Amino acid sequence: MPLKDRLYRNTEAGVWLGELPVQSRYTAGVAAERFFAAIRDTGRFIGARCAGCEEVYVPPRQYCEKCLAELKDDDQVKVGPTGTLESWTLLHVGLDGKRLPRPEVVGLVRLDGATTALVHRLGEVDACCLCVGIKVKPVLKPEKKREGAITDILYFKPA
Repeated sequence: MPLKDRLYRNTEAGVWLGELPVQSRYTAGVAAERFFAAIRDTGRFIGARCAGCEEVYVPPRQYCEKCLAELKDDDQVKVGPTGTLESWTLLHVGLDGKRLPRPEVVGLVRLDGATTALVHRLGEVDACCLCVGIKVKPVLKPEKKREGAITDILYFKPA
């Protein structure tokens, strides 16, 4: 039975044994790649400001999520590097589903000049001393080790 034929009874379904060679590649997109390149090359953070509604996106977007306006290269603005902790949580389980040896602190950081926030690790902090509204600053990889990825930001720490 061809794959596109409609099944009327679940007993008609067949099994295909073997492997399907599937590959995929995720890219950050044009706007976010500029964001990561700016961190890599200069250690600075950029956002994208919508001229229509004044939203400042970090990382930058190609289109405004509020009014759907296209955001162009000349809409880029410098933001940060310091920011405000909007929220935070403790992670007890890693991405692999296994319990972490010790909890990691992850925060929602709104960089100065931005109206949106990004999620990233917090470091050099005691979770019991954290509170919403504190100023934080980024800790970056050494310049020669930066790769143009979100991992170039090691973590944010209290400013």
